[in-house]
Amino acid sequence: MSSDQIIAIVMDDKIYEVNKKKLIEKSDYFRALYSSGMRESTEDSVQLQGLSVPGLELVLEFINTSKVQVVNETLEDLIETASFLQVTSILKLLTSEIRLDNCVELYSLSEVYGTHDLRNACLKYMTCYYHPMLRRPEFSSLPSAVRDQVREMRMKGTATLVAIGDFTCLSLDVPDQDEPWSMLRYGEVEQRWKPLANNLPPDMINVRGYGSAVLDNYLFIVGGYRMTSQEISAVHCYNPCRNEWNQVAPLNQKRSNFKLLAVQGKLYAVGGQCLGTVECYSPEQDWWTCVSSMPDPLAEFSACECQGMIYVMGGYTARDRNTNVLCYCPTSDTWTVFRSCSAHIRKQQMLSVEDTIYLVGGYTHELEAGRRQRRPSQTEDVLTVQSYNVTTGEWIQLKENTSKSGLNLTCTLHNDGIYIMSRDVSLPTSLEHRVFLKYNIFSDAWEAFRRFPALGQNMLLCSLYLPNML
Repeated sequence: MSSDQIIAIVMDDKIYEVNKKKLIEKSDYFRALYSSGMRESTEDSVQLQGLSVPGLELVLEFINTSKVQVVNETLEDLIETASFLQVTSILKLLTSEIRLDNCVELYSLSEVYGTHDLRNACLKYMTCYYHPMLRRPEFSSLPSAVRDQVREMRMKGTATLVAIGDFTCLSLDVPDQDEPWSMLRYGEVEQRWKPLANNLPPDMINVRGYGSAVLDNYLFIVGGYRMTSQEISAVHCYNPCRNEWNQVAPLNQKRSNFKLLAVQGKLYAVGGQCLGTVECYSPEQDWWTCVSSMPDPLAEFSACECQGMIYVMGGYTARDRNTNVLCYCPTSDTWTVFRSCSAHIRKQQMLSVEDTIYLVGGYTHELEAGRRQRRPSQTEDVLTVQSYNVTTGEWIQLKENTSKSGLNLTCTLHNDGIYIMSRDVSLPTSLEHRVFLKYNIFSDAWEAFRRFPALGQNMLLCSLYLPNML
């Protein structure tokens, strides 16, 4: 029997004529049938049962034309029939047809019919588009173990230091380009900065006083002001899984010089210039809502998340120094005075590990005795690291570096330490005051790095999980 022969496929009293050669080429089911040596392999018709007519017609259309119409209404019919007839090229094609509106259904069908490549492709898609997926009602219907797996997969890349900023001159061995790089990543093995093949959105250039935070391995840049002193409410989000920037819902209130914090799956924009208000961003709704305001508006204050709470320290009220440690509980939406301080702090960078808050740089003014210190306090224009334990209320001055300025810094937790970098560095800035250091939390030691990334302004240091192919 010639392989160019036309085969009649019969199902539910319908007959479909298909070229035998194409059946053998596209379907493992028919290839096995016609190489089996059984009586059916010599006949010019095949009887099929138990499949849907729409699914069979779609699969036969693909076998004839190598094209198939992928629509949500017939996904199950298509996958069921393609799986039964073992038309693997359709299942491979579906991995490139995954969208927000069909991803969950494709995942569920891949589980039912055991199409592992499609299942993995759906998981990867949900991982790359995690926050948009959170807004899909069908995503919340998936088992919690699957949703947890998707979130964990966002952290499967390489933890990488990333610097963004208005760079004016790079100390990089990279080809010249018309536009300067504005995003860099640090190669820790080579100990050098490399370009991240992306740039800031144009409307983020020369924006200062913004808030920044990493939530679910997305970097959010929120608010700030342009050099015209015009405050803005825009919110930009960098997705390292896609290496792209997107805009999300803007703040309700324009704000600058505020703190942006990630707490329990949400973002909180705390205070700002002459503001005591607080807004909360939920990725599931892509919206900001107002929550309880701070007791008083504060200037030059510091804040961070610690054990699911927001702690605010230092700065100034309209009347006096703020020496209270304020605590915000997201669950009850309430602010309380947690403790009072024996020192007045301002302009510190704050981060936390477990129940310990680390304060980097800034100014500290001693108000009374009782703080355990390892060396005399010289905080004016000196880089210090202090710790505050929220469980015991104990303050410890951990480390000083008298050759570095403690002001105008950006820092981030990365691996086993706090990485600290200058926010603004120009040609007149001496090498001694170009800060790029690591404070090792476990050994209480400094580590200095040779390669400062670039000259520029408004630099931000953060830690992101980058896909290993970047």
